[in-house]
Amino acid sequence: MASLNLGYWVQSYSMSNQVSSISKSFPLPRSLPFNPLTTQSSSTLKKVNFSSLPSITSILTKEDIVKEEEQYPQKSSFDFNSYMLQKASSVNQALESAVSLRDPVKIHEAMRYSLLAGGKRVRPVLCLAACALVGGRESMAMPAACAVEMIHTMSLIHDDLPCMDNDDLRRGKPTNHKVFGEDIAVLAGDALLAFAFEHIAVSTVGVPPSRIVRAIGELAKAIGGEGLVAGQVVDIISEGLTDVGLDHLEFIHVHKTAALLEAAVVLGAIVGGGCDEEVEKLRKFARCIGLLFQVVDDILDVTKSSKELGKTAGKDLVADKVTYPKLMGIQKSKEFAEKLKTDAIELLQGFDPAKAAPLIALANYIAYRQN
Repeated sequence: MASLNLGYWVQSYSMSNQVSSISKSFPLPRSLPFNPLTTQSSSTLKKVNFSSLPSITSILTKEDIVKEEEQYPQKSSFDFNSYMLQKASSVNQALESAVSLRDPVKIHEAMRYSLLAGGKRVRPVLCLAACALVGGRESMAMPAACAVEMIHTMSLIHDDLPCMDNDDLRRGKPTNHKVFGEDIAVLAGDALLAFAFEHIAVSTVGVPPSRIVRAIGELAKAIGGEGLVAGQVVDIISEGLTDVGLDHLEFIHVHKTAALLEAAVVLGAIVGGGCDEEVEKLRKFARCIGLLFQVVDDILDVTKSSKELGKTAGKDLVADKVTYPKLMGIQKSKEFAEKLKTDAIELLQGFDPAKAAPLIALANYIAYRQN
C-alpha cells in the first residue's frame, strides 16, 4: 500500500484560533481526568540546558542522528540499540516464562500468539528504566513491566476485533481473531488482563507490600473508565464528527494511549522506591511521551505503507477519525511532536544524567521512530 496523499483533507494550520493557540505554545498535556470539551490552563516549563546529558547513537535515521549531534554536541555516547536489545530480551524471557503453554491449551496458545509476537517492548522497557532511575533493581520491576505489556497486548487484541477497528494485520502477522476466532480472541484479551494483576501481586519480590498495592491501584486506574477505556469510548463516539477540536482529541489520546505509557513509568518509579516528588516528575515526563507516541502514530498512519508499519496504514482516514494531521496539518503535527519530546527531556532535569540516559533515548526513539 502506497503512502497516502492527504492534500484533499488535511486542514490548514490557520483553520481556527484554537489550533493557532496550541501551536504557539504546545503546552504540557493536562492532568487526568479532564473534560475533553473544556479548555484548561497549561503548565509552562522553564528551558534547561542539557549539554551534559548522554546522546543517542541508536536506531534513529542518519538525519536524526546528525540533528541530535548538532543540538547536543558535547555529550558522551549511549548505545541505545544494545540497551534495547538486552532489555527486550529480558522482557521476552520473562513473558515466555510467565505465560507458559498449559491447559486449556487453546486459550494459552491465543494469549501467547499475540503476547510473544514481537513488538518494540517500549512500555516494559520504560518501566525498567524508571525503576533504575530511582535506584531500584530490574528484578523489582520486571513483573510490573510484564503486566503492562500483557495489558497493552490485550488492548491490541480487542482493538483489532471487527466490532472495534476491524483489522486483519498486527505486527506483520494476522490478528488474533483471524487465527483463533473472535470468541477466543475476546477471551485471550480478558485472560491477559486478569493475569496481569495476578502477576504483579504474586511475582513481585524484594518490594514492600505497600508499594505493590499502590502499583496495582495505579495500573487499574490507568486502564479503566477514567483511563484507557475512557479514551477508547470517546474515540469511538467521535468517529465521523465534524466539530472535534484539539482539546477533545487530546482527551482521547491522553487516555487511550498516554495513560498506559504513563502507568509503565510510574509503576517502575513506585516499585523502585522513588519518593513522591520523583514519581510525579516522572508521571509528567511519561504523559509527554505518551501523547508524543500518539502524535507520531497519527503522522505515520498517513505517511507510511502497511508494509513499513507492520499494520494496516490509513485506518484513521478510512474510519473518518480525527487526528493531529487532520486538525493541524502534517508539518505542525511534527513541530508539536518535537516540542513534546523537548518538554519530556527537560522534566528529567535533576536526575543522575547517566541513569536518565535510557529515558532520554526512549523519548528520542518515540519521536523519530519509523513504525
